[in-house]
Amino acid sequence: MVVKGITKRWLLNSLGLILVILVVLVISFAFAVRGYFYNSIQSTINGYEGSLTGSFAASKENAVTFLRAARAYVEDFQDKELMELSVIDATGETVITSTGFPPDRNQPKPDYESALKDPEGYGSWIGKLSSGEQVMAVTRAMYNSQGEYVGALRYMVSLEAADRKIFLSVAMVLLVGLLVIFFVVMSSSYFIKSIVTPVREIGATAKRIAQGDFNARIDKPYDDEIGELCDTINYMAGELGTAEKMKNDFISSVSHELRTPLTAIKGWAETMQMGGASDTRTMEKGMGVIIHETERLSGIVEELLDFSRMQNGRMVLMMDRIDLLAELDEAVYMYRERAISEHKHLVYEEPETVSPVLGDRNRLRQVFVNIIDNALKYTPAEGMVSISIREENDYLKVIIADNGCGIPAEHMSHIKDKFYKANQTQRGSGIGLAVADEIMKLHNGRLDIQSEENVGTAVTISIPVLKQQEEPGAGPEEEPVSPSPEGTPRA
Repeated sequence: MVVKGITKRWLLNSLGLILVILVVLVISFAFAVRGYFYNSIQSTINGYEGSLTGSFAASKENAVTFLRAARAYVEDFQDKELMELSVIDATGETVITSTGFPPDRNQPKPDYESALKDPEGYGSWIGKLSSGEQVMAVTRAMYNSQGEYVGALRYMVSLEAADRKIFLSVAMVLLVGLLVIFFVVMSSSYFIKSIVTPVREIGATAKRIAQGDFNARIDKPYDDEIGELCDTINYMAGELGTAEKMKNDFISSVSHELRTPLTAIKGWAETMQMGGASDTRTMEKGMGVIIHETERLSGIVEELLDFSRMQNGRMVLMMDRIDLLAELDEAVYMYRERAISEHKHLVYEEPETVSPVLGDRNRLRQVFVNIIDNALKYTPAEGMVSISIREENDYLKVIIADNGCGIPAEHMSHIKDKFYKANQTQRGSGIGLAVADEIMKLHNGRLDIQSEENVGTAVTISIPVLKQQEEPGAGPEEEPVSPSPEGTPRA
């Protein structure tokens, strides 16, 4: 099985690092133990070698007396079982050993050669004999009072027992290290599985969501970062499902909004065609309906274009010093006849004068038209829509209130979301408030909505008043924002 993903990274990073550290520790421990045992053996040999000065003080005037004393020293040597003691004569030949066997003169003696070169007459060597046995040898060369070489004593210890102890010690450490790795792998495998399994489930569920299954959910396995990710994915799926439903409702609503005027236009066009040009009354009435419905279609299309510009960040404004009363007057005038025909009261409290503002007159009028249209739409016959304007805290506030059906509390948090419609029975695309809110943000203003179900709704449109230093042309940095080629506002 090919190891990949998080498991592979863990093997390469964490476990790989642990293995490297273990290898370094084992090697370091092996050298430390080897040094400890070898140094102990060498210290023991040096202890014997250090007593030679007193033992041979009167016996090294010539080679004969040295050999006689050395032979006696070897015969009385107490630790023959621990090490081998050899006597080397003035010619460099091994003449006697503590083993009692004839000396093997073919064995290497690097320590003896070192002792002859050393001013103190001391030499040591660790290596293998011709038989393959690992040994440590120490040689002490003897000189008489005239400085003439008379012979040497050589101590040699087998290192096989020490090497076995070193091997066992390293093996024990290595075994402990392997046990540590085993437990680390077992515990980490469970931990990695607790991550990899949910991540795979998250990936599979995310694919289902990407394919349009917004009802897919992930079971939350742990109350940690993985659990938080599961909650986030589930929340995202819910939001996408809501957005998908809103989009479908929007398409259905817009389709209905477009079909209704088109049906009216087509019906009156066919009626006019059948009646002929002689029926002047029918022609006038039909042309009036066609013009009205065409304007309605134009408004829907313009609203969709505004929404598209808003989504793409291409909604731009032609900023200028404007009288907000004039734009509000025009918007109110547009709806007086409609209010009368629907038996609704449109009350406008117009002040004598207000401070000017910096804004796009067409876009602000579009906001007023949208809010007034909504207020009339949701106000029953004999109901009232009141419009007032006041200046407060360097802001002009336009308040459009109605005593219509109001907005349920559960819809208030979404009322300015795109595609959202609190009342699906009323006409409209569900993007008017989203566009109006974006326009007010571009003016550094606000669009606040307060509503109570079965009581009414009040919309407050706030826009900052124009200060002297903000007058167009007052400074080099204050330049009007050019409109986009598509920037024609809807009437």
